[in-house]
Amino acid sequence: MKPVKLIMSAFGCYAEKQELDFTLLGDEGIYLITGETSAGKTTIFDAITFALYGEASGDAREPVMLRSKYAEPSAETYVEFYFTYHGKDYRVKLSPTYERAKQRGEGTTTQQTEAELDLADRTIGRLTEVNKKIVEILGLTRDQFVQIAMIAQGEFRKVLFASTEERMEIFRRIFSTDNYKKFQERVKRDTSSLLSDIKEQRGRYISGEPSYRNHLAYFGT
Repeated sequence: MKPVKLIMSAFGCYAEKQELDFTLLGDEGIYLITGETSAGKTTIFDAITFALYGEASGDAREPVMLRSKYAEPSAETYVEFYFTYHGKDYRVKLSPTYERAKQRGEGTTTQQTEAELDLADRTIGRLTEVNKKIVEILGLTRDQFVQIAMIAQGEFRKVLFASTEERMEIFRRIFSTDNYKKFQERVKRDTSSLLSDIKEQRGRYISGEPSYRNHLAYFGT
């Protein structure tokens, strides 16, 4: 997955609309986000992860916490993320549930979560469907994505200390080796079945069942 553009509005520490154009950083595909403490680095990670999976990059931050506390009451909170994968272009837009000023009258109202994913042939507009499609496109769950795609403040150590099974699952998804795993499991099942048949046939031969005696007599003539 290659990021193209990220738009954040009243999100995290950014009170106003912010736009990041990743194409200005070149085509290398590895980006270092650096800056002073509380400069907004983690918010960028949160925004990308939220746009894709509806959750922040860190386990301690719930979606309801992502609206900027510095935003104007009428400001719209959302993240819009453009990215490419395997030569295809995608756009996903997601907004969390938050309180905003009423368009008419005084007070606030609850703005419900909204999701939108643009594909080549259609647009998906339900959060659960968007999340499912993103996992299908990238081949990674949210937990796997934050472990390997974005190394935020030492989070990569989770991959280093993950169990063998967890690492195998992560790399299987990355390199799309699921078919090889299925083939391996089928060969294992077939081998086990053949060994069982051989054992059964050998037992019947040793026991001297009539069918085997006949075969022996035939081949002995």
